[in-house]
Amino acid sequence: MSQAAKVLQLFKTLHRTRQQVFKNDARALEAARIKINEEFKSNKSEASPKKIEELLKIGSDVELLLRTSVIQGIHTDHNTLRIYHVSHSWT
Repeated sequence: MSQAAKVLQLFKTLHRTRQQVFKNDARALEAARIKINEEFKSNKSEASPKKIEELLKIGSDVELLLRTSVIQGIHTDHNTLRIYHVSHSWT
């Protein structure tokens, strides 16, 4: 698979993960969308294959972190917060 295809695949995977992990949190969904797009845009002109591989590794690590380590809370009343772990596995 070409590096360009890997970059596009990672971009799509990060957005799918964002949609699943933050599906009930509009503010987090938007913040994550903006951050993903900004990071990819800021590295759009990178030409070094080695640097691109490093960036792909960072992006993959971020995606894994989102999938396995995000904890969200929901206010159930004014004094209670229900915490749950969001876990998804895609390959």
